[in-house]
Amino acid sequence: MNIKITNLYILFFLCFITTQQLSKAQDSVSINTIETDESNALFSYKEPKSYKIVAIDFDGLNYLDKTVVTSLTSLKVGQTITIPGDDVTKCIKNLWNQGLFGDVSVYASKIEGNEISIVIKVEEKPRLNNINFVGIKKGDAQTLMESIESFKARPLTPALKNNIANIVKDFYIEKSYLNTTVDIEETEDVGLKNSASININIDKGNKVKIESVTYLGRENGELAKMRKAMSKTKPMSKISLIDEDVPDYSTKQKIKNTLYTLANLNHISLMDFLGSRFKIAFKGTKFNEDLYKEDKNNLLAYYNKIGYRDAKILEDTVITNPNTGNVNIIIKLEEGNKYYFRDIKFKGNSKYSEEQLAKVLNIEKGDVYNTELLQQRLFSDPNYGDISSLYYDDGYLFFSANPVEVAVENDSIDLEIRINEGPQATIKNIIIEGNDKTNEHVIRRELRTLPGDKFSRTNLIRSQRELANLGFIDPNETQIVPIPNPQDGTVDIKYSVVEKSADQIELSAGWGGQNGGLIGTLGLKFNNFSVKNMFKKGTWSPLPTGDGQQFSVRVETNGKQYQNYNFSFTEPWLGGKKPNAFSVAVFRSRLQDVLNKEVRGRQITNGLSVGLGTRLKKPDDYFIMRASADYYGYQLNNFGGRYYVNNQPLTDGKFNNLNFTLNLQRNSIDQPVFPTSGSSVSLSLEFTPPYSLFKGKDYNYDALSDAERYKFVEYHKWKFNVDWYTSLGKSKFVLRTAAKFGFLGNYNKNLGTTPFERFEVGGNGIPSSVTLFGTDIIAQRGYEGPYSSNGGDPIYNKFVMELRYPFSLNPSATVYGILFAEGANTYKDIKNYNPFQLKKSVGFGIRAILPMFGLIGIDYGIRFDNANGSSIQNANGFFDYIGKNGNISFILGFEPE
Repeated sequence: MNIKITNLYILFFLCFITTQQLSKAQDSVSINTIETDESNALFSYKEPKSYKIVAIDFDGLNYLDKTVVTSLTSLKVGQTITIPGDDVTKCIKNLWNQGLFGDVSVYASKIEGNEISIVIKVEEKPRLNNINFVGIKKGDAQTLMESIESFKARPLTPALKNNIANIVKDFYIEKSYLNTTVDIEETEDVGLKNSASININIDKGNKVKIESVTYLGRENGELAKMRKAMSKTKPMSKISLIDEDVPDYSTKQKIKNTLYTLANLNHISLMDFLGSRFKIAFKGTKFNEDLYKEDKNNLLAYYNKIGYRDAKILEDTVITNPNTGNVNIIIKLEEGNKYYFRDIKFKGNSKYSEEQLAKVLNIEKGDVYNTELLQQRLFSDPNYGDISSLYYDDGYLFFSANPVEVAVENDSIDLEIRINEGPQATIKNIIIEGNDKTNEHVIRRELRTLPGDKFSRTNLIRSQRELANLGFIDPNETQIVPIPNPQDGTVDIKYSVVEKSADQIELSAGWGGQNGGLIGTLGLKFNNFSVKNMFKKGTWSPLPTGDGQQFSVRVETNGKQYQNYNFSFTEPWLGGKKPNAFSVAVFRSRLQDVLNKEVRGRQITNGLSVGLGTRLKKPDDYFIMRASADYYGYQLNNFGGRYYVNNQPLTDGKFNNLNFTLNLQRNSIDQPVFPTSGSSVSLSLEFTPPYSLFKGKDYNYDALSDAERYKFVEYHKWKFNVDWYTSLGKSKFVLRTAAKFGFLGNYNKNLGTTPFERFEVGGNGIPSSVTLFGTDIIAQRGYEGPYSSNGGDPIYNKFVMELRYPFSLNPSATVYGILFAEGANTYKDIKNYNPFQLKKSVGFGIRAILPMFGLIGIDYGIRFDNANGSSIQNANGFFDYIGKNGNISFILGFEPE
C-alpha cells in the first residue's frame, strides 16, 4: 500500500505495521488540504479524528458490479469512521481477501469539515479467456471442458484455479486415477485488455487397482456371496498361467487351481516365489472410494439378508502397495448372532384381518430373519403382491406400515407391524401436461384413473402401460405423480407425458424378384394421424396429427417385373366412446416373369380387408377380440413355381379367396418397443365358406380342371402364438420365449388341401425381398430361404428363445442386442407331424428402432440341419463351421413372424 499526497488528494491511512515506526519518527503528519494551501490540518495518531462518509466512488472498476463491491468494503455512505483507525484497514483487507484484485488503494477526494468523500482505486485481476488441456486424450478434454467452460469470463483468482484443479482431480478419481496431479499455468492474452488464458497440465498417473480384499472375522458368511455383494470392489484374482515346461493339461490345471486358492487367501509372497516360473497376470477392479463405501453397505445388507441383523464392520483399512501403487483392503467384521422370525402380529388394521395380512406377508415362524424380505413383502414386491399394494389398490393412499421389534430373545425376534390405514382417497382431478401434438382426449381415453374412482396403484401402472402402447408417448420419460389432498381425502393425478416421433419412412433397395433385380421400396406410416384435421387450417405440421389414427402407404417396385401397392387406415376408437378399432386396407400386387424384356408369365393379386376389434372385459380387460373380412383375387397367367396341386404346378386361372377371420388375443406386454415383462397369447381362425359342400360338383381330380376346382378357394386355417417376456433380476437382460403353431385344413377330402395359404419356413420371412400374397412365410434365421417344397405345407411349428440386452432406450434411437436359439419345421400332414423334429439354429443380432425408419435389424444365424436340399458342410474348427453354415438376415420395417 502506498501513501500518495498531491495538491488534490490526501491519503488517510497507513498500514498498522508502519504506524509504530512513523510515530517514533514524529508525533504528527502534516497533510495539505484539498481546499487551499493556506491552512494546515494536523492528523495525529495520538489524537484520531472522526469523519462522516458522504460519497464512495471507485477507480479502475470495469467489470465487477459496483453495488456488490461496495458491500464487500464494509463501508457505506453515512457511516462515521475514525482516521487513523481500523475502518479503512478493514476495507482494504476485505477487498484483498476476495482474490479479485491485484492492488487496492484508498484516497480522499474531498474533505469539508467532518465530512469526507472516498475513492477506492482497484486493479481487477484478468478474466479467464481460453482453456487448454495438456497431457490427456481429446475425449477426456472435451468432457472436462463441458464442466469448466462456464468459468470463462470470470476473474482468474486462486480460488477459481483451485476449483478447476479439483474438478479435474475428481474426474480422474472416478476413473480410479487417484494420484492425478494438476498444474495450472497462466498466460497473458496479448492484445486483449484484462484477459488471460490457462494451460492445465495434467499427469494422471496409473490407475489404482485392488490387489486383494481380506475379510477378518468371517465365520458364517459365504465368501462367494460376500464378493458378489461387493461386486464393485473385486480383487485381482484372474491368473494367466503360461509355462511351456509343465508337461500336461491336468498338471497345469492343478497348479492353476492352487494359485487361485493362494490368491484368494492373499498369500502374495508365495506368488512372488512362483513368479520366476509362472506369469501371473492380475486383472482386478479399479478402486473407487465411493463405490467402495457403497459395497460396504452391500456387504452388511448381505449379512442382514441371511439373519445377521447385528453384523457390522469394526474397521477397514486401505493399504497402498508402494511398489505398484495399487491397494489392498482389509475388512474386520463382527457377524453377531443369527436371528429368526418368531411371532408377527398386526396392530391398527381394520380393513383386512390379521389372517389376510399374514397370508400376503408370507413369512412363517422360524424363517431366517431377513429385513430386506420383510420390506419387500410390506412395500416393494416386484409383482405388486405386497401389503401396501393391497391397500393402495383399494384407495388407501395414506396407508403406512411400521414394523417394530417388540422382543428379542436369544435367536428369535417378535415383530409388531403397526398399520395406519388412513381414509380411502378418491380421485379428484386428472391433470395432463406435455401433449403438444396429441389431443387430450386421446390420452384421457387410455387412462384407467377416472375422477370419482377410488385411488388404485394398479390402475396407475395400467394407465402407464396403455400410454406406452400408443407408440407416440415415451414410456421412459413419462411421469405419473399422485398429489394427495389430505384436507378432503382426495388425490389429484398428474400425467406429465413426453411425446416422441412415431411416424416412419421406409426408403430402401434390395435384390430380389423372380429373376433377380433391384427392388425399391417407399413407405410412409403415420401413427398419430388425424383425418378430422385434414381440412383445418394450421393443423398440418407437416401432416395433420393428434387423434391417434394410423395411416400408411407403401409402394414396392423394380419396374416392369414387380410392383406392389398397399394402403391401410385404422381408427382405434370408432365413435370415440369405446376402444373399437376399425381398419381398412386395399392392396394390389403384380409379379411378372420377364426374360429379355418379354413377359412370359405373371401373378396379379387384388385385395381388400375390413376389420373391427374390441377390448373385452372378461376374463379381464387384457383380452381383445377382432373380426375381419378379407378378399383376395389371384390371377395366374403361365406363372409356375409357387402353387402346387398333387406335386404339379398350378400355372393358370382366376381364383377367389373370400375369408373371415376371428382372432382372440390377450396382450399384457408392458410396452411395444422394448418389452420387459408380460405376454402375448393369440388364437386365430381364418375360414372361407365350404363351397364344395353345397355346390354338388364332383371334385375328383379327373373330373374338373385345377382352375375350376379352386376357382373359389376354401379352407380353414388355425394359428396359435405365444410370446413371453421376463426381466432377469436386477440386470437389464430380458428373456423372450415364443411358441408358434399353424394348421391348414379342408372341408372336402376329394378337394384336398388348397394350393394357397400354405406355410413356408426359412430365411428372413420375406421371399426374395418380394411381398406376395397367398403364402405364409415363417422366418427362421440361419437358413437361406424357405425349405418347404412344392408350395409349402399345411402344418408348421416354431420355438424361439432370445436373450435381449438394451444398449440404448433413448426414444430417438432404441438399440438392443440379441442372442437367439430357435427350431422350426413344416409337415405335409397330421400323420407326419412331430413337434420335436425341428431344424435348429443359433446366432446373434442387433435391433435399432428409429423414429423415422422404424425397425432396422441384422441377424447372423448358424444352422445345424439340412435344409432345402443343402447339406451341412464339413469344417475345420468352430469358426470355419459358422462361416460355412451361417447366414445373414436383414430386417426392415417389421419383425417377421
